[in-house]
Amino acid sequence: MINHWDNMDGSIERGYAGRSLFFADNKISYDETRLCQYARLLASVGINALTINNVNVHHHETNLIRQHLLPDVARIAAIFRRYTIQLFLSVNFAAPIETGELATADPFDPQVVTWWQQRAEEIYQYIPDFGGYVVKADSEHRPGPFTYERTHADGANMLARSLAPYGGLLYWRCFVYNCQQKWYDRSTDRARAAWDHFAPQDGQFDDNVILQIKSGPMDFQVREPVSPLLGAMPHTNKVMELQITQEYTGQQIDLCWLVPQWKTILGFDTQPGRHDASIADILAGRCRQHSMRHSGVTAVVNTGDHPFWTGHPLAQANLYGYGRLIWDPEIDERLLAQEWCKLTLSDSPKTVDTVSQMLLSSWLVYESYTAPLGVGWMVQPHHHYGPAVDGYEYDSWGTYHYANRYGLGVDRTQNSGTGYVKQYHPLNCQMYNNPNRCPQELILFFHHLKYRHVLPSGKTVIQHIYDSHFNGVAQVEDYIQKWAELAADKNIPEDLFHEVQERLNRQLNNAEAWRDQVNTYFYRKSGIHDSRNRKIYP
Repeated sequence: MINHWDNMDGSIERGYAGRSLFFADNKISYDETRLCQYARLLASVGINALTINNVNVHHHETNLIRQHLLPDVARIAAIFRRYTIQLFLSVNFAAPIETGELATADPFDPQVVTWWQQRAEEIYQYIPDFGGYVVKADSEHRPGPFTYERTHADGANMLARSLAPYGGLLYWRCFVYNCQQKWYDRSTDRARAAWDHFAPQDGQFDDNVILQIKSGPMDFQVREPVSPLLGAMPHTNKVMELQITQEYTGQQIDLCWLVPQWKTILGFDTQPGRHDASIADILAGRCRQHSMRHSGVTAVVNTGDHPFWTGHPLAQANLYGYGRLIWDPEIDERLLAQEWCKLTLSDSPKTVDTVSQMLLSSWLVYESYTAPLGVGWMVQPHHHYGPAVDGYEYDSWGTYHYANRYGLGVDRTQNSGTGYVKQYHPLNCQMYNNPNRCPQELILFFHHLKYRHVLPSGKTVIQHIYDSHFNGVAQVEDYIQKWAELAADKNIPEDLFHEVQERLNRQLNNAEAWRDQVNTYFYRKSGIHDSRNRKIYP
């Protein structure tokens, strides 16, 4: 499944490839020929369900489930139906209030129950194979059952029961946390929130409710541990949510192929010692300890009306790779990269080898000049592109690096920290809890370490930061050179070649900004010189 975050004014939240394919000027508006091409594109990589509107459902989008807009929604559903793709809609939990028909959205109020039953009846009259709803509730100021002192199960089950007679599903997002946290409050840990809110309710959700759980405990960072909630709640339907659109991973300006990241997530062993408890096993329904009627994967998609669909032509590899990988998690990522290059660019050996190598290395390159050792979040607030080391450090969103003159990182250990590690299987908890066993790439996510702490690589924390940021820029420079050498391959369309070239140059500017700001920040904090005496601003 994929989730569009399109708004009816034509904008796309976290969209980096133009305007919406479905909406404009607060109306349903689309090019039928292009939408047919898009449906065919999605079907070709195995997508079989989608939502067309943003999970942050605003006033105009609330009316998509109303009778005056349903004929137009039904026409979109008919286009995707030709390609066996089922249409879903994101809905506003407070829709009965937003439309002015009721004074409450309490899931226990009989009027509210009836209102949603009537909406479902109308929808299925127009769209007999309508998939169901996706809901973001009690999250980032979106309304939900907490307003009425009800649980997530109470809210989700009420909506799901209105869909059940027609075979509809209710996807309930687990992205729920305190977004009004005091920046100095170290006892409240955003990483804990999904588990704390949902794990105690295992078995309380109806059979057609599916919890939609982000792949990591925070928010699509370039590197996070796998969400422990994905390995929990064995009696509740679950899907994992990925982000194809590159909100925190370069925004389709910087090259960042996410398939290697996703393979890492799918391969994570939630119960070491078992043979059927990886994330891929759980989401495919193979884990014997998880009794789920529905499971799978969904992702926030990266397409818009840009001529190249995804803005950056090489970002198409993320959508293609998502579809291929989810149906075959064991697929070799190198072969997958080569496959995409041959189908999209050229079968020239030089082009295939060059571009596939760029794709395969790009996630680690992006990580190297942005987020050191799993700390993340040092981005410009709101739009999230470019460096701002203290961008969220004193804000209310609960995303802090806690850097001081001695060290940095968040202590999430059992005894001295937030206790987040305890949400994992005991063996994984022991691994993450011990700085000598914790994977180096995640060590600052779980531990606050001194700058001179020696990592498993043999480098100190501060030297790793310096080296990785210099190396990241050097590798982007290498991308530019290697892409320029492909000019001789006349099989690459000229407009595509120049689009990639322009974005690689923008990526270099971004990488240099990250290198200089991050290295300078931590040099000023620590007072420790780069052992290689490279340019860092005092």
